[in-house]
Amino acid sequence: MRVYRLSKKKYSNELNGKGAAKYGNRWNSKGREIIYSAESRALAMAEVAVHLTLATLPSDFVMIEIDIPDDIQIKVLEQKDIPENWNTHPPRVSTQRIGDDFLDTADCCVLKVPSAVVQYDHNYLINPNHKDFFKISISQVQEFLFDKRIFE
Repeated sequence: MRVYRLSKKKYSNELNGKGAAKYGNRWNSKGREIIYSAESRALAMAEVAVHLTLATLPSDFVMIEIDIPDDIQIKVLEQKDIPENWNTHPPRVSTQRIGDDFLDTADCCVLKVPSAVVQYDHNYLINPNHKDFFKISISQVQEFLFDKRIFE
């Protein structure tokens, strides 16, 4: 499977969860390393664009293509296990606990979760400390320019 991540160029050479750990996010608490990726380039862009304005639009983004081998098991977060109002902003502690539990149990290296930005699309959370993480690789990095009309 191929997933995508939009990142600043200086962070594109390696996959780690340090950025997510620095602040915490929807599916992880502060201090917990996890890698966020998306099922499509468009979703990867949307997940980043919601945090930007035309004034803060950087010119140094790249689209990272990540290969997840077929032999890596992907856990799917079932709808029944998602708390109400899970997609509010700022993120809730209840969703952060779900991601933290995923990291703690280490049953799987990848967790499929719904996107809070694009309804019915999905993100893939990757545990960089899982025993199978070494099988996941960056297959391509390409420059990415935002169409400024998105922010008009």
